[in-house]
Amino acid sequence: MPDADPLARLVDLEGVPSAFAATRDGIDALLRDRGLRRTTPETTAESLLRGAHASAVLEGSSSGLDEVRAGEGDEIAADAVRVSTGLLALVPTLGRAPLQVLARLHALASSGSLPADRVGRPRDAESAARLRDVAAVLAAPSTPSAGSAGTAAPALLVAAVVHGELATAAPFPSHNGLVARAVERLVLVARGVDAKSLVVPEAGHLALRPQYESNLRAYATGGPAGMHAWLIYAAEAFAAGAEASPLRS
Repeated sequence: MPDADPLARLVDLEGVPSAFAATRDGIDALLRDRGLRRTTPETTAESLLRGAHASAVLEGSSSGLDEVRAGEGDEIAADAVRVSTGLLALVPTLGRAPLQVLARLHALASSGSLPADRVGRPRDAESAARLRDVAAVLAAPSTPSAGSAGTAAPALLVAAVVHGELATAAPFPSHNGLVARAVERLVLVARGVDAKSLVVPEAGHLALRPQYESNLRAYATGGPAGMHAWLIYAAEAFAAGAEASPLRS
């Protein structure tokens, strides 16, 4: 028997399908109406840079976007840029070897700041189990296949859940926020929402920072109400991330 859909309980929560559908429609319109005519590698690079800056600020950086662009950001900003530089090369591996991708992202983020035996490794046995749970979500295909039921959850919901899990479980010794936001972006690329990575979800979270932080705290409680609130918030944040795309410039 194939495995059960790991996100089945979330797909039909009140307001969640309509919130994510509306956000996806907005992203599709942005990419269709403007992106297809104007997309260049430079546009993707600018989106990744803006995302690195926003993620770094959420992690505690005080560097401005112009400083990051000039390579003059603080240590946290440098960590975030390193992650963004290596991010898209991991897209083909995400579905088939998600634990490898998670470890690689942590290695990129923590390079030079942790002993080698802690880089890319979970903090403890409980953290390793949480990472396996996240990996199971990432490995669940969007359509059923032999040996797997897949998941009926939309890609935006998958991205929101893995972000919430990694950010709140903090399975690595450091840099968990950077990793969580990077995986969220990877899911949007790998699952076809934003194949050229032009949306800036990290900037959406930064624009809504009080809500971002409060909803992560609610998610961390593990209760259904907290999960529900996080998903409704995430749909709004993804819409804000579309507004932050360099295609809007």
